[in-house]
Amino acid sequence: MITCVISSSCLVLAAEPNDAKPAVSNIPGQEYPKIDSQLRATFHVKAKNASKVQIDLGKVYNMTKDENDLWTVTTDPLVPGFHYYFLIIDGVPVADPASQSYYGTGKMSSGIEVPEKGVDFYEPKDVPHGEIRAKWYFSKITNAWRRCFVYMPPGYDTKTDTRYPVLYLQHGGGEDERGWVEQGRVNFIMDNLIAEGKAKPMIIVMDNGNARSPGEGMFGFGTFEKVMINELIPMIDASYRTLADRENRAMAGLSMGGMQTFIITLHNLDKFAWIGGFSGSGGGPSGATFDPNTAYNGVLANANEFNKKVHLVWLGIGTAEKRLFYSSVKNFRDTLENAGIKTVFFKSEGTSHEWQTWRRSLYDFAPRLFQAGEEKSKKSLSP
Repeated sequence: MITCVISSSCLVLAAEPNDAKPAVSNIPGQEYPKIDSQLRATFHVKAKNASKVQIDLGKVYNMTKDENDLWTVTTDPLVPGFHYYFLIIDGVPVADPASQSYYGTGKMSSGIEVPEKGVDFYEPKDVPHGEIRAKWYFSKITNAWRRCFVYMPPGYDTKTDTRYPVLYLQHGGGEDERGWVEQGRVNFIMDNLIAEGKAKPMIIVMDNGNARSPGEGMFGFGTFEKVMINELIPMIDASYRTLADRENRAMAGLSMGGMQTFIITLHNLDKFAWIGGFSGSGGGPSGATFDPNTAYNGVLANANEFNKKVHLVWLGIGTAEKRLFYSSVKNFRDTLENAGIKTVFFKSEGTSHEWQTWRRSLYDFAPRLFQAGEEKSKKSLSP
């Protein structure tokens, strides 16, 4: 089999890698896409009447057709983790029928899981497993039915006298409440951390952050804040055995969800004592376009008082993220530190604005939650 490998400067023909294996994100029984030991992905597409077929993985690769109308391409080495992708057939982006489908980029997309050598913190292991449950509720604020997913830690149904702290964990723009379950593998990350004694058992609530009133833009979060404070949190506390106080309630989110987190928590410090932003901050697009003395109704003005009340402000970013994202998070963190607000700053080496950054972020963030004293400031658990 001859495969077309596209580089930025030339077109190279190469033999298909013989150590390639089917991606775990494939539909069961599908051989392609395959990933080799160099983390190159090979795609096959049957498209008889097409005149041009491409793969869009952030970088667009042209595919070549053989005499059997089979289009093929092998990519450059890919960064480990989960990546959305599309087929482009005669200019029309479509999902790959060989791939599982995921809600991301504002629509159902194909996705490919690229393994990271020696890393298994987000893989299922032979440990006690929790459960992901779907919870539907009617929102009077949005006048619509809404769904959240809830992670119940191992033993929740048997340890009936035990109550649990709660983390509210938000997805990013173009995604929904499925993101942390399907792309993020939150349940496996938490199962493994809890089994290893690195994180406290906790309930995790993942709601749909796309709650907006007419005229409210993508980054207008007022409606979602009302839903969360007035409907979601009371519903969760009434439905599950939670520790229903601010000391045992945390919120974090990725990208857009990180922005939502800072807006909601800093407006409602009577509800939250633990805060995390994964590639998302609360200081505007530049991360520093705010005055800590006046922003968020002045809750940051007295650093000593804030540090006593809020046990963790955690900010994480991938080192390969675009300058806008990286600067936003770092500048926000620097502004807080200069104002005397204590923070934890985490860097995911070599990853961009993508799920591997956010999986690593959760792996570092979750063990710090609901801990006392010096446990909150322990060294990074980066895999």
